[in-house]
Amino acid sequence: MVIRSAGGTDIGRKRGHNEDSFGVNDDLGVYVVADGMGGHAAGEVASRTAVDTFSGFMAATAGDSEITWPFERDESLGRPQNRLLTGIKLANRAICDLAASKQALKGMGTTIVAALVEGDEAYIAHVGDSRAYALSQGSLRQVTSDHSYVEEQVLAGFITPEQARVHPLRNVVTRALGVREDVKVDISSHILIKGDLYMLCSDGLSGMLSVTEIESILVSGADDLKSCVETLIKKANEKGGDDNITAVLFQAV
Repeated sequence: MVIRSAGGTDIGRKRGHNEDSFGVNDDLGVYVVADGMGGHAAGEVASRTAVDTFSGFMAATAGDSEITWPFERDESLGRPQNRLLTGIKLANRAICDLAASKQALKGMGTTIVAALVEGDEAYIAHVGDSRAYALSQGSLRQVTSDHSYVEEQVLAGFITPEQARVHPLRNVVTRALGVREDVKVDISSHILIKGDLYMLCSDGLSGMLSVTEIESILVSGADDLKSCVETLIKKANEKGGDDNITAVLFQAV
């Protein structure tokens, strides 16, 4: 399966600096978006640490099945899922260690959503409210479920998805990297069909654009992924640009 990709990030219209980070590597089939949180530059440090640590582990384990891993493997999961799980756990530990070493970084954290493509499958892992979407045969679906207060309220039937998008507590996450030494990671697997397009994004994008709006942009712009990312960011800014905006697209061709 041949994969092509593009990614981009923007400060948005209301933030003083960009706390989002992302990574793309078609050779390894590794894609990641992180949305940092914390005072001053701490959020940026957390997200960059997450992306760099995760990507480094994925690169180190790509071709060496005998390399020593820093955590025990989950025997209920296959090797691709364990690579994702361990890479994110390692990123969480790195952020916790950094936060403990410098007072200015205390309390920093980050969400993360990551994908690994192997053969004809895409494996998606996430912590927090950064999301993954899949566009298949012209139809877009969200393939992750936010770890957030408003998502819990939606699932309980207290508010609607539409109300969640404008809820005053919509940015409150219930899981993040850097909060505690152990972290729970959700992982799913998806069969890749030629033409399928996946998007990883921070909530600065998903919070500004509806599923219908994102679907329309992806359908019309799938032939040029770089321009498609630019259009997504532009439209999110036009809607208000309330937060940093990051999107990574990858497609089976």
